[in-house]
Amino acid sequence: MSTINKIATNALHAGHDTNATAATRAVPIYQTTSYVFNDTQHAADLFSLQEPGFIYTRLNNPTNDILEKRLAEIDGGIGAAVFASGTAAISTALLTLLRSGDHIVASNSLYGGTYNLLHVTLPRLGITTTFVDAQDPENISKAFQENTRAVFIESIGNPKLDVLDVEAISDKAKQFKIPLIVDNTIATPSLLNPIKYGANIVIYSLTKYIGGQGNSLGGAIIDAGNFDWTNGKFPEFTEPSKGYHGLVYSEDIGDAAFIAKVRLEGLRDFGAALSPFNAFQIIQGLETLPLRIKKHSENALVLATWLKQQDIVSWVNYPGFKTYENYQNTLKYLPDGQSGLVTFGLKGGYETAKLVVDNTKIFSLLANIGDTKSLIIHPASTTHQQLSTEQQINAGVSKDLIRLSVGIEDIVDLKNDLKEAFSKVLKYALK
Repeated sequence: MSTINKIATNALHAGHDTNATAATRAVPIYQTTSYVFNDTQHAADLFSLQEPGFIYTRLNNPTNDILEKRLAEIDGGIGAAVFASGTAAISTALLTLLRSGDHIVASNSLYGGTYNLLHVTLPRLGITTTFVDAQDPENISKAFQENTRAVFIESIGNPKLDVLDVEAISDKAKQFKIPLIVDNTIATPSLLNPIKYGANIVIYSLTKYIGGQGNSLGGAIIDAGNFDWTNGKFPEFTEPSKGYHGLVYSEDIGDAAFIAKVRLEGLRDFGAALSPFNAFQIIQGLETLPLRIKKHSENALVLATWLKQQDIVSWVNYPGFKTYENYQNTLKYLPDGQSGLVTFGLKGGYETAKLVVDNTKIFSLLANIGDTKSLIIHPASTTHQQLSTEQQINAGVSKDLIRLSVGIEDIVDLKNDLKEAFSKVLKYALK
């Protein structure tokens, strides 16, 4: 590990050896599919893992490699792999780890796409999930089965905004010798380091706050290197690999067994490789993440406080409120800011909420979060519409809920935009 330990510095420098990139100060884009071997022996050594190097961009790429090293350094992991999207990172992590017949315990307050992956798609492959209210860590323990092989949570649920007790949940997972996977997309590594609190695997949608510009899809898996894959529950890490000439990941690779398997099998077989150009764009975003997430958090708290004062608003949810249900978790895990998501409900319910969303001008109606620009959406009619009413409630999605991804614009302009939308809704209501 580097002696540099400040996130702001690592976000700018980690992973980039300028001597290896023709002294370029900016990270270069290596826009190539493949790499020339010195000779047949060199090629054979690369393919047999006897020598490190680049073979094909689906597996690794110099631009992607710098992004991976930077992300691992910031999170305190021993390695990382990047993917074409956050969803690709989640699915590759789970399919690398699990096999048919395995079981997952997951928080019920997950992003709708992740919920569908676990609830609909993975069961077709024989992998099932029990969803629980993870705000009480005891619910994690109660859901464990003999075949449970992973715990999956979001550090801040989307859009429920529940801040989970990562350390307590990690303790439950350790009791059953199961890895804890934490999607840390909303908090970002600038506000929360899940590995510090016992997480084994951390996942990001790089599309969101880390990229930050709304221009590039990407995802990442960070391996903490702190899980014992030889505990008897994960034979694919302790038995010879048929895909790599009898390689035994736990013996031949050691602590980095998981992230190695993610790359050697996950990227090789599922192929969800990140474009080097997107990696370059995401690196640009990562370099300013510590500055941006601070402004996102400041704007979100001010706007959430202002929303509570509006007559048309019936409720507001933001983890930065001292009245927040799990404020003790906010103080422990997010003392430097609570990110940029705010949810609120309007008097008048479903139709009123849709009218407000339709009448903002600065807040853009689209299905993304974490952009520098402010975004707005009505989850019940969009991102979570495929869930049943009960599933929506469990995920924290009520019919009147509006989700804001608060950007870094002038806060007065953001207030005025919502105020104008509210006034138009009131006019419609009087007609």
